[in-house]
Amino acid sequence: MDEETRLIHAGQIEGLPAKTVSPPVQRGSTVLLPNARALYDGTLGYGRAGLSAQFALMDALAELEGAEDVQLYPSGLAAMTAAMLAVLRAGDHVLVVDTVYRPVRYFCDRVLRRFRVSVDYYDPRLDADGVLALASPSTRLLVLESPGSLSFEMQDATAIAAAARARGILTLLDNTWGAGRLYKPLAHGVDISVQALTKYVCGHSDVFMGSVATADTGLAMLMQASIQDHGWSVAPEDAYQALRGLRTLATRLDRHGESGLTVAAWLVDQPDVLQVLHPALPGAPGHDLWARDYSGACGLFGVVLQPGPPARVEAFLDALDIFGLGFSWGGFESLAISCDPQLMARKIRVDYGGPLMRLHVGLEAPADLIADLRTGLDAYGA
Repeated sequence: MDEETRLIHAGQIEGLPAKTVSPPVQRGSTVLLPNARALYDGTLGYGRAGLSAQFALMDALAELEGAEDVQLYPSGLAAMTAAMLAVLRAGDHVLVVDTVYRPVRYFCDRVLRRFRVSVDYYDPRLDADGVLALASPSTRLLVLESPGSLSFEMQDATAIAAAARARGILTLLDNTWGAGRLYKPLAHGVDISVQALTKYVCGHSDVFMGSVATADTGLAMLMQASIQDHGWSVAPEDAYQALRGLRTLATRLDRHGESGLTVAAWLVDQPDVLQVLHPALPGAPGHDLWARDYSGACGLFGVVLQPGPPARVEAFLDALDIFGLGFSWGGFESLAISCDPQLMARKIRVDYGGPLMRLHVGLEAPADLIADLRTGLDAYGA
């Protein structure tokens, strides 16, 4: 054969020479099938559907979630929107918790409404009867997020899921805070569990990815069909990184949770702090539900400062050194943001009594983080 031909076909591996603890990263859009019959027999035909690293990650996540099926998406937002599109059609009605992640709200308002899916937002403080009282004969899906974004309201997902199922309504829960380990939505009767793997599973603030898990075969088929219809795909290198992060999830989450509670408990006693919104903190809103359903906490929580103008909020944030100012969370680093500008999009306005901040406690030493917050609070008080 000509050298050009030999160079094209050189290096193909028929059998792996050694078994490693992690799967090989197969990079390929084209998948070579063993014979002509295999072209159309329903086996894997194209690399977009995933290869070794993606399949290994899906299997591991199914184990984590207690799921029949897990599908991967290029971001957490993509996982949320794709899961909703997979089960909705024109004429359906959706009930969405008012504390939902703001980009999901944008999707509901801009995209779902354009395709004649009606959306209503409900107060996260409603019990199951209160939520289902808002449902109509056309209600197809109920979207939960617990704890709620930014303000950390807890929902009784078990009761809401049971009441929804009795009415033939599907439930979807954004479980990024619980990371599939601290809380198991499918075991509590929720139909669809969504995670932004970008956060704690990947764990290093350098990979975008999301997942959708379900224990129902029919829903699994809808998710698989949606993947094919919309052309979602995840790169093999990203899947490998997510799988590597998943191996240390338990160890990292334990440290995030322990350090987060240490910092939260210190903040409770500071005169410039009005309230700490951390479900795992005794006495905090939603603590009873957290204690009943969760096996631990992550490092994300809210802090309400004593009343003060925006200039003091900026002074607090600008004085921080270890806490970075960034919108993501779940990585090894600590982060802080102000939340009030985002609350304007909500339907149900709540007066928290002062400026609402969100903190993510990373893997730094808690004493150093407390000293950093002390500097920020001194600047706020000044």
